[in-house]
Amino acid sequence: MIGVVIGIGTIFAYEYTMKATSTDEFCTSCHVMAAGPFTMLKETTHFRNESGVRPGCADCHIPASGWPKIWRKIQASREVWSHITGKIDTPEKYLAHVDVMKGREIARLKANDSQECRNCHEVEAMDFEQQSRMAKRAHSRMQDGDRTCIDCHDGIAHDKAALEKLVGKNSSSSKESS
Repeated sequence: MIGVVIGIGTIFAYEYTMKATSTDEFCTSCHVMAAGPFTMLKETTHFRNESGVRPGCADCHIPASGWPKIWRKIQASREVWSHITGKIDTPEKYLAHVDVMKGREIARLKANDSQECRNCHEVEAMDFEQQSRMAKRAHSRMQDGDRTCIDCHDGIAHDKAALEKLVGKNSSSSKESS
């Protein structure tokens, strides 16, 4: 009986933890994200669009379920630890490490055929006739398995040049108010 209670408690604790650590509030509180990457996301069509669909951090960065989700959470603990220990706890420090972090995320998405993108975007449902010639060609290559979303859309929500401007603006604003 004790084993059943412990098992049920473990399942509830797991589900609660997975849900709580997959919210935008969690991500933006732990990562200096509110002043940088989350601000950039707000300027994209993924945040503001005619359909009203707005993916959150977890929609793009965390697999939906199973072992891939657990493994990604383990990998993400590196960023949480880096924030806690001061490695990326300011926008400037975050910017200094953004290339490495982005490289890991792009490699992960390439390895899983951009599954998080494909959770919402289906190549089979795309109307190629409404796309530019270049987009048609690229999306056709995705159908053939030669490419994946992140090959072309690696800066869709987080652009380093925009982040550098934000960090510079936030740094100069904080110096002026001192």
